[in-house]
Amino acid sequence: MSEQIEKVSIIISKGSLDGIYPGLIMANGARAEGIEANLFFTFFGLDAIHKKRHENIKLASVGNPGLHLASWLGGFPGVSSLMTHYMEHHMAELDIPALPEFIEMIADSGTPLYACKASVDLFGMKQGDFIEQVEDIITVGEFYEKAGGGEIIFT
Repeated sequence: MSEQIEKVSIIISKGSLDGIYPGLIMANGARAEGIEANLFFTFFGLDAIHKKRHENIKLASVGNPGLHLASWLGGFPGVSSLMTHYMEHHMAELDIPALPEFIEMIADSGTPLYACKASVDLFGMKQGDFIEQVEDIITVGEFYEKAGGGEIIFT
């Protein structure tokens, strides 16, 4: 018989749609199943919670083998924007919320959002740079304390 997961802590380290949405979907799914969840944003994943950037996240078209031909064309002007629009359109058809709405929805479900202190310091950011749903800027050690007793997922 399998053991029930009671808590997940998800690390989001990439700043593209295809790097952010998997972690959000995992957190949302956990909450829907009654599983406690934490979200920890580090390095370029901070863009997902940055006030000035979170509404303009693009799909990574360069070097993304899952995009096949579009990856080869990804370096040309406009391809990333075109692929982002295409992906957002299809996600909307599936009732997957836009990134800012999805993050707000997950935070409202009781999932705390944390920014990585080392990354925040590295990029010269501060608490005021982040959306209001970010609970705190924490160290990796503090993240491990919050993740204690649960599973850690790195996306």
